[in-house]
Amino acid sequence: MAEAVPEGNGTRETVTAVLRACQLLGQFGPDRPVITLAELTAASGLNKPTVHRLMSSFVEAGWVHRDHAGAYRIQMPVFTIGAAALAEFDLRESARPVLEELAGRFGDTAFLMVPADAGAVCIDRVEGGKPLVLAAIGIGAVLPYHAAAAPVAMAAFDPELRARVLDGPLPAFTATTHSDRDELAAYLDQVRAEGVSFSRDDYLDGVSAVAAPVLGANDSLVATLSLGGRSEDFTGAEGEARAAAVRDAAAALSRLVTAARI
Repeated sequence: MAEAVPEGNGTRETVTAVLRACQLLGQFGPDRPVITLAELTAASGLNKPTVHRLMSSFVEAGWVHRDHAGAYRIQMPVFTIGAAALAEFDLRESARPVLEELAGRFGDTAFLMVPADAGAVCIDRVEGGKPLVLAAIGIGAVLPYHAAAAPVAMAAFDPELRARVLDGPLPAFTATTHSDRDELAAYLDQVRAEGVSFSRDDYLDGVSAVAAPVLGANDSLVATLSLGGRSEDFTGAEGEARAAAVRDAAAALSRLVTAARI
């Protein structure tokens, strides 16, 4: 990849270098604490001299350590900065950009919900550009755990919730609500195995959704991210694209939650 050409006083080149440096630091995570120069080059898409120069700067600043084999590891100053962000961690605030990105990308309504005794509670939502407005599921709305994608995902990933739901009444809201105990139990197993929950017309006619869990320490259920919209948009390749995006977004938010020890 070609290096940036300075513009005027070189500000453009400086900004590009910072963005590239941030891109490199973003490759590190709990599942990838040590990365080689070759791996960073391949993952970032930058050329090897650029990666080496930027990482050398991090090493000189004390942000990154390079071992005798040439692999890089994050140093304490980066953790200190991260701790400052996590000290005031707020789930709703942290999830807001994710909701906006999902809603903007697909045009559907994106939801953040948390479990409560009465059901799944919507604590935030962002509407996309498509005409279907899910007014029935506003902030503060409480949904039953056996209907709609987000509540079902909660029941699938929380053993206590699952037991309570399967032991309680399962009223039908539409013709496709999970009202059979054995069928619901089998679907909860499927959701847990696949990491994502689909609903189609099971709570509101004409409305479908996809949801994934936000998990904290020891894989404990914290919340769900979901997208809801017109049922025709949640089938085939379009449905799979939504599922992949929601699953990835929930996984990223889960990493933040786990780091904050929620």
